Amino acid sequence: MNHKAMRRSRRKQQISLFMNIVFCIVALAALTGCIFFLLQNYALRNEAVETMGRVTELEGITQEYIYSQADLDTRTQEAADTARNSERTALLGELRQRMMDGESTVSVLRDFYPENVVVYADSQYHFFPILDNLKKHSYIRENFVLTDDNEITYMGDENIGSSIRGIDVSKHQGKIDWARVAGDDVSYAFIRAGYRGSSEGKLVEDDNFTDNIEGALDNGIQVGVYFYTQALTEEEAREEAEFVTDLLTDYEVTYPVVLDLEEVLTDNARTENMTREEYTQVALAFCEAVADAGYTPMIYGNLKTFFLMLDLERIEGYDKWFAYYDESLYFPYDFTVWQYSSKGSVDGIGGDVDMNVCMKDYAKESGE
Repeated sequence: MNHKAMRRSRRKQQISLFMNIVFCIVALAALTGCIFFLLQNYALRNEAVETMGRVTELEGITQEYIYSQADLDTRTQEAADTARNSERTALLGELRQRMMDGESTVSVLRDFYPENVVVYADSQYHFFPILDNLKKHSYIRENFVLTDDNEITYMGDENIGSSIRGIDVSKHQGKIDWARVAGDDVSYAFIRAGYRGSSEGKLVEDDNFTDNIEGALDNGIQVGVYFYTQALTEEEAREEAEFVTDLLTDYEVTYPVVLDLEEVLTDNARTENMTREEYTQVALAFCEAVADAGYTPMIYGNLKTFFLMLDLERIEGYDKWFAYYDESLYFPYDFTVWQYSSKGSVDGIGGDVDMNVCMKDYAKESGE
């Protein structure tokens, strides 16, 4: 074979190889396209299945929230029960913690029942709803301040002036140096005029009445007086009032004349079986007689006195002297004097003495 023939043969072989390569590339591209379309079709199918699943799920949800009134009532009750159980758990937890911290039961109950006055007496707890028709005091609780001497004072506000410091005394304080008492910033003193015997009912003048009232007045201390009652009837109450006002004839009394009404715990107490109505009638009769004699009447007592022994609605018109031995005031209704301690200390008096803050200047109102 000559050279020209050999070149033609080699060229044919090269062309044939090139064409085979082209056909292979075309076939590979076609195969790749098929695979791409297959994969895309698979993805679209999966997306369609997932979308249909969501539609089915949504249809189920839509159907699930179509309730009857009975269903709604049931679910509302279940939600309320869950909320109550949660609230109950929190409440019991707080109660347990406060009791573990040493708080008294009555203190905790008073916080849990702010719309009631809670009184512990006669071995049980009493709940008295706070009445809208009774006048409330307007004191700002935070303005009652405990001083470094463990005394309470009321810091005046825009409506009420600062409190006036005072004491109340009887023969139990013994002989009192009233000049030293006056020098210890005591502005007024309630002097016990006397008492009625708890068994036989005899009227008795306090052994130190004359010395105390004259000693206080001679040293510029304003005075009021109180009588410890054991009256059973209105007649006995008026008798007590007359007994007291007769003792005051020669003295300038600018503070109230007070009925001291407390429970007597002795076995032979003559007032043991008195009712709330009877106590109220006695208090009213005493106060009316004192007012008729030209003095300012007042009733002294503690929570049991005012809530269990007396009808607050009937005695509302008279000033009140509230006894409560705690630095945090607990009495919603109007009052003018707070006896906050029986363990006070005043220069000129040996031993303990009752301490009081008064938010009304009786001496000023009387013109003194």
